[in-house]
Amino acid sequence: MAKIRVGVNGYGTIGKRVASAVALQDDMELVGVTKTRPSFEAKAAVEKGFNLYVPADSVQAFKDAGIKVNGTIDDMLKSVDIVVDCTPGNVGEEYKAKYQAAGVKAIFQGGEDHALTGLSFNSTANYSESWGAQLSRVVSCNTTGLLRTLNPLDKKLKIKNAFVTIVRRAADPGDSKTGPVNALEPSVKLPTHHGPDVQSIMPWLNINTMAVKASTTLMHIQTVVVQLEQETTTENVLEIFRSAPRVRLVKSKDGIKSTANVMELARELGRDRSDMYEIVVWEDGVKVVGNTLYYYQAVHQESDVIPENIDCIRSMCKLEQDGAASQAKTNKSMGIPQ
Repeated sequence: MAKIRVGVNGYGTIGKRVASAVALQDDMELVGVTKTRPSFEAKAAVEKGFNLYVPADSVQAFKDAGIKVNGTIDDMLKSVDIVVDCTPGNVGEEYKAKYQAAGVKAIFQGGEDHALTGLSFNSTANYSESWGAQLSRVVSCNTTGLLRTLNPLDKKLKIKNAFVTIVRRAADPGDSKTGPVNALEPSVKLPTHHGPDVQSIMPWLNINTMAVKASTTLMHIQTVVVQLEQETTTENVLEIFRSAPRVRLVKSKDGIKSTANVMELARELGRDRSDMYEIVVWEDGVKVVGNTLYYYQAVHQESDVIPENIDCIRSMCKLEQDGAASQAKTNKSMGIPQ
């Protein structure tokens, strides 16, 4: 079978990671990536051997900066089967029209609304729903984190309702434009978008979410309270988490007491860009009282959605009908424990 030709539109935090992941797959070919400005990231992409495509009116600027360009964004669209759109949020409508005109499939990210595609994706919860689709959307980092643990819990124990408070990082490590720098900033519009975003994939789930932005760049922390339809035990829940794809259990007694420790673990594991693709659950922070479950989990906002994008490509391009098989293939290529 011929490899699926993939283009990545936008080579920022998510785009550069998706590009690297696509390049690892034996059933995909990375045709190229795009940048709008001749930045250090554009230079790095070329140094990695990636073909670089830019807006037609920016070609000269890239040449003046000494950066090799392989063509325009429109040129890339003529050479791909599917585009992973990693452009800034809220420009999706413009690019959706461009992709449709070019006759290529497209995956958008969680910065766009569910309404843009009418279809949202999570590898574990609804892999098959994007089978053969023209457009889909990988949900946000926080939503992906919630689905990784709530979906298997619901399958095994049935969730009555879920209450989540998210302590959000203020900015990504490479972002010096946003804050807060010395404050805690509550998201006063309730519920936050995360609950409805989970419901775009699990529409039956009763979930409410709140969030506070904190002065950190490393990860998000989610505090989760779940009321189950039945009583269970802490050990039973831990077994569910242990068998859940892309969930990693850690213990504070092993020295992993903070998000800083989690990111240090990722470095020790030799992960590309020090990424932690798994959702990290503190094993000694899981507690069941009757039918109420409490737990903490950490979400690496730069990377947890990357394997989901790879699986979404397989579903949309009909490369692998079995979602579990796709996850296993992606995990093996990216060094994620099975």
